Amino acid sequence: MEVIKKYIAVHEQPKRRAISSRFPILVRPAVFIKRSLRSVKNAVTLTKLQKKEYFPCVVARHSSKLYRTLGDSDFSLQKNKVKNLTIAVEMLDGLVIPSGKTFSLWKAVGVISAKKGYVEGMLLSNGRVSVGIGGGLCQLSNFLMWILLHADIEIKERHHHSVDAFPDSGRTLPFGGGATVFDNYLDLQIKNISKQPLQLKLWLTETSLKGQLLSTAPITHKYHVLEKNHCFINKKGTFFRYNEIYREMYIEGVKQYEEKIFTNFAPVVYEISVDALQRFGNTIHHIEEEVLY
Repeated sequence: MEVIKKYIAVHEQPKRRAISSRFPILVRPAVFIKRSLRSVKNAVTLTKLQKKEYFPCVVARHSSKLYRTLGDSDFSLQKNKVKNLTIAVEMLDGLVIPSGKTFSLWKAVGVISAKKGYVEGMLLSNGRVSVGIGGGLCQLSNFLMWILLHADIEIKERHHHSVDAFPDSGRTLPFGGGATVFDNYLDLQIKNISKQPLQLKLWLTETSLKGQLLSTAPITHKYHVLEKNHCFINKKGTFFRYNEIYREMYIEGVKQYEEKIFTNFAPVVYEISVDALQRFGNTIHHIEEEVLY
């Protein structure tokens, strides 16, 4: 609990604030500069990945619902999200990540623009729901993060949403098990540290985003991803959410080791009640000043 209290303290009294947050007029120039620098860096340091015929062996598979109840958000934005996913998935399907190379979502997908057919979808920016071209691609980054966690990878860059924006609705994966992205500003970058190439196989059905992670030969060990210490924290009526994501490795059903890969903490920005959380079996910690009870 002391760890959670430290997260809350940092949230309430951050040691540093970005200049752009104090001077909103600087936000656009700051984003432009970072995007430009990232484009140059990616061009120099990252290999352009190629597509190939599908590999024969399945390392992991996953399925994600395309339509979910997200508070009182405009459902038409979810339809637009599917259009955006269709374009991005076409860019990624069949892509090979050679051993020792790094996959970058923005390097692979390229610039997000209306000229490519992207439409306005839902975005989360600075803890607020907004609308923008290419909105909804975070579902793709969440999907990729989850499926790649089931292989021998090294996480080079991954970001978690700064807020818990919507109540759970049909959630099948742990809170914070994915990754958020923002067009060539916040990226998802994963290095393949296995001895063989990995390949993305992605497609959409009428209801789901589906995919497999493939390899050229069978992989004898398996990974299991799980959460621990999930809870909500109520401090004087303000709620926060916390959990830890772990990964276990098994060989022939025998656990070899366990590692913590993420710690997630975020303020809850939707209206919730203690009774509702308790009915669904959630752990709730109450903080009043510095006294826990």
